[in-house]
Amino acid sequence: MDLHDHGLASDLEMMAALAAERRQVLRWLLAGAAGLPLISCGGGSDAGTTAVAGSGAGTVATPTVPATGACAVIPEETGGPYPADGTNTHGGSIVNVLNLSGVVRSDIRASFNGATGVAAGVPLTINLQLLNASGGCASLAGYAIYLWHCDRDGLYSLYSSGVTAQNYLRGVQETDSAGALSFTTIFPGCYAGRMPHVHVEVYPSLAKAAGAASRIKTSQFTFPMATLNEAYTASGYTASVRNLAQISYATDNVFSDGTSLQMATVTGSATDGYVVTLSIAVNG
Repeated sequence: MDLHDHGLASDLEMMAALAAERRQVLRWLLAGAAGLPLISCGGGSDAGTTAVAGSGAGTVATPTVPATGACAVIPEETGGPYPADGTNTHGGSIVNVLNLSGVVRSDIRASFNGATGVAAGVPLTINLQLLNASGGCASLAGYAIYLWHCDRDGLYSLYSSGVTAQNYLRGVQETDSAGALSFTTIFPGCYAGRMPHVHVEVYPSLAKAAGAASRIKTSQFTFPMATLNEAYTASGYTASVRNLAQISYATDNVFSDGTSLQMATVTGSATDGYVVTLSIAVNG
């Protein structure tokens, strides 16, 4: 598989065409933010269940900035062995999905740039807001977040046996004027030895999100246990039920020191899909 195609530059050429759509999203935000689940920096809950469209699509939620004007930086975490950001190799070649045409996208369920696989699973919308911890928790507009996670079988595209020819469940988005962005994906599975999680890398701009050298933060976030137990009742997650029973936040090698800044707020159900919301504070 060619991992060095047209690159991020060709995606930047398409961003101007998305400006009108982004302005429309902002209008929706202003009109409907009062009814969306809101959180400050970190903190999770699965209280309250809201039906979510089966497609997993959702409006970008803008979490509430703390009244004190102070928020804690999300912990730095490992990118793990499957980042596909140019920092490691697989099969003798450097793996960097960030330089592939099409990586800038909101719906990451399908593979792209010539790959055709589509990840199946419970629909999931991930709404993130990026805040400046060193600037009074102001929103960070024009930054970029690279997000990736495993599929419902616990496999990582480009690395795991059976999916090395796929690059699904990976994508980059630029934060809007409110520091917000949204990904449409599927609920990740639980593989042996780790609590379910999603990886993120933060970049100072979309133009610099072509390789890990420019990243300013690498972290992970997770989901409430009640949500995990419910999500894994869905078809295709049988292995996740078994693996989840053998791990906990306390024994996980990333979340054992606490999850207060890395626990997403969740609404929805295994039948209709989920929407998760999280504020991520960095030193901008």
